[in-house]
Amino acid sequence: HAERDARRTAQLALPEWQTYLAGCKSYVAETKSCLYAEAPLVREFGLCGMAHPTGPGAPSSATIFELRRYQLKLGYTTVPEFLKLFSGGLPSKLSAEGTDPSTSLATILYTEVGSLNEVIEIWRHGGGTAAMEQSRQAARGAGPWRAAIGDIANLAVTFQTAIHKPIACSQWK
Repeated sequence: HAERDARRTAQLALPEWQTYLAGCKSYVAETKSCLYAEAPLVREFGLCGMAHPTGPGAPSSATIFELRRYQLKLGYTTVPEFLKLFSGGLPSKLSAEGTDPSTSLATILYTEVGSLNEVIEIWRHGGGTAAMEQSRQAARGAGPWRAAIGDIANLAVTFQTAIHKPIACSQWK
């Protein structure tokens, strides 16, 4: 928690962040704070991870980040089981023929504080929504990935996706 607090303090000192907050704060009705841990498979698969200073891939004005959020059933073994299944199918998704070259998996996170048993995948699509759609289509042809997702569906209570465009002062673009 100390690292998170230090990074938030540093972010608040940036003039670009202060300008951004001043411009959007009046539109915010509610905020929520959760703490996430990065899954060990981030290191195992050589993914970018959240600690990377500039994020995955070359900066692009078209870049979007796709957040795929799973709320899993309660239980001590649910998140480890999810990560095991996800790791088993991931190689076939990452190497699926037709995947847009600007698409990369940045990280996998799971909650430590907040809504328990929540897992989030963060995908970077440097070519925007067209790259996202092309990569999704390619993943549908990856048999082991489809099987893994079928098993993961049995662990999930809900699933949501969201697309985010990096703000101007973000290091991740």
